[in-house]
Amino acid sequence: MALESVNRSGGEEVITTGCSSHCGGACLLKVHVKDGVITRIETDDGETPQLRACLRGRAYRQRVYAPSRLKHPLKRSGERGEGRFKEISWDEALDTIANEYKRIKKDYGPASVLYTASVGDMGVLHTPKAGHRLFCLAGGCTSTWGWASFEAKTYALLATYGTVESRYTHDNFLHSKLIILWGINPTTTIFGCGTNLKLMQAKESGTRIICVDPRYTETAAVLAHQWIPIRPGTDTAMMLAMAYVMIRENIYDQGFIDKYTYGFDTFRDYVLGKEDGIAKSPDWAEPITGVPSSTIVQLAREYATTKPAALVCGISPGRSAMGEQYHRAGITLIAMTGNIGILGGSTGDANPEGDINQKYLYPWKLGGGMRSGKNPVEIGTSVRKYALAAAGGDALDSRVHTSLVWDAILKGKAGGYPADIKMLFIVNTNRLNQYPNLRKGIKALKSDNLEFVAVLEQFMTPAAKFADIILPTNTFMERNEVTGGMGPHLAYGRRIIDSIGESKSHFQIFSELAPRMGVTDYTDKTEEEWLEQIAAPAVADFNTFKRKGVHKIQFSEPLIPFKKQIEDPGNNPFPTPSGKIEIYSQELAKMNNPMIPPIPKFMESWEGLNDPLKEEYPLQLITSKLSRRAHTQFDNITWLRELIPQTVCINTTDAQARGIENGSLVRVFNDRGEMIIPATVTERIMPGVVNVYQGAWFDPDKNGVDRGGCANVLTKDEPSPGGAFPSNTALVQVEKV
Repeated sequence: MALESVNRSGGEEVITTGCSSHCGGACLLKVHVKDGVITRIETDDGETPQLRACLRGRAYRQRVYAPSRLKHPLKRSGERGEGRFKEISWDEALDTIANEYKRIKKDYGPASVLYTASVGDMGVLHTPKAGHRLFCLAGGCTSTWGWASFEAKTYALLATYGTVESRYTHDNFLHSKLIILWGINPTTTIFGCGTNLKLMQAKESGTRIICVDPRYTETAAVLAHQWIPIRPGTDTAMMLAMAYVMIRENIYDQGFIDKYTYGFDTFRDYVLGKEDGIAKSPDWAEPITGVPSSTIVQLAREYATTKPAALVCGISPGRSAMGEQYHRAGITLIAMTGNIGILGGSTGDANPEGDINQKYLYPWKLGGGMRSGKNPVEIGTSVRKYALAAAGGDALDSRVHTSLVWDAILKGKAGGYPADIKMLFIVNTNRLNQYPNLRKGIKALKSDNLEFVAVLEQFMTPAAKFADIILPTNTFMERNEVTGGMGPHLAYGRRIIDSIGESKSHFQIFSELAPRMGVTDYTDKTEEEWLEQIAAPAVADFNTFKRKGVHKIQFSEPLIPFKKQIEDPGNNPFPTPSGKIEIYSQELAKMNNPMIPPIPKFMESWEGLNDPLKEEYPLQLITSKLSRRAHTQFDNITWLRELIPQTVCINTTDAQARGIENGSLVRVFNDRGEMIIPATVTERIMPGVVNVYQGAWFDPDKNGVDRGGCANVLTKDEPSPGGAFPSNTALVQVEKV
């Protein structure tokens, strides 16, 4: 049966649409509608490859009709954070925002307005770009830089390859003889619709799969032949030890290194200890990583002598205090084994498909979509001292790192930030909940420095409670949208039902806000015209695309990044200064910053194994993703909350030493905050490490202690030297209540 709308007897209609929640799947949903009401949701059962949805997508009806949906514009009637609001009209809400922007721009300058956003729903029109475009046209604003998910990876790719366009199609796994999944759990996180299926098919065909992770994840349980637990933040040390084995045993691909890479000799000297007198051997790495030296030797030999092999460097280890070094070390290992640019190999980028072919997978980059244009605040500003040239706008020193927004609000120019922030506009993110150091966030949002806060939201989230004005946005089932996700397809998100209450789409909101802010040229197209233009490079027949709800891209063979550079390097150099894969980055060398060395190095981070704080807070915290949430989304959905409780996962040994049993209420704390939640006592996490799943909503009791289990009560808001987020770098203690 074709994937398109179907009318059934009894007035029921089945409409195919694309799920756009923040996971990158863009899976297909078959939505049953009767009399304008969604009755149930199924998923793709049509032609292969099927784009089958997870539990979140199938429960989306509960999100659409949740009693707590915001249905009307709201104005604060109590103190910030109290959550007391009164309903107002759209005219009053939009007029207030426009007037506050104009007042603050006049009194303090446009840089005092900070526009902060995240992906939220992964569409192409109803996104933060629609709002950023408006603020740029209205006079400008301060923007943020730094991807919470993969800033470390981005930095490493740019420094080593000179580009971030490094993603394979996931059918490449079917040609790998060995797959090493390092810090990635696609069985839970999806990470591209169909990735898990291809990994399962690879296993069934005889491919050996190894998982390296502090946790025995669902992926390890379902797919792996071997699980190697490793201490958080020490992945680089293990990778260097693997390189040591390959060098000493002469089992690396010298021909590939000589022909395609730059600076390997400097890296080799460092690994062998010629630079600092410390050989990065497996015996050196064992007490750092907790991985037996024999296991490191075994993995190094297996990876070096099995070809083709795919080392998949997940983004979780990169979300740490020195995350860039992990990604650069991973790429170096892949180069040493000659697995770049070949079928069944890898590049170190875990995101499947993504940017590999812009025409098919991200057509809006070519289609002239809702682009922001020049931001007046950024015109003439300089580049940050330690930014990479290819980072583009993210390299400008007029921007604020996303994890430092709270610090910027509190300190402003006196703290070295580009402006004194007076207005905060939040779009597509539960910012207070999802960024490090929540307590500092509360202090910033309550600060007298901040004169006005506006939030676009669907629910009264912890962040929304601090708004002066809340604008209710609709869900992707209440608007038209095109979604790409991380897969070889585009999904058309057809409007299934009318908007709940007075909620509106991003495009509607910013189109109505524009004239109030003095902008007359915000848009000359309807929603439908924008979507057709954006999709045009990939979709020849837009009407058919709309009807079917999906445009699946069929390739004759797997797409392999850097294939041309490897097959014909003379005519296809890498976009680096040397034209090669830079194991020694010339651009980083010019920075002369010992915290961002030109070769990948292991550097101990704050709140790591040897931090003095370990005496008081002896457990390392990681903040993994949970299958029932897409970051903070869906945490308030009853169906999903019943499936998996929010707990802290602790190893049996650590639990017994503290008198903690499975299900015990425990206090998890450090000097930044504390929470009280149940404990899950398990052998599926290594000793010395605890896991609090990220995304749970902050829910303080009368004493201010979090009872919701928000991981960012405990995390530190200090990015790594290259901009990586420290979400998995924190020390805590756990006590039975």
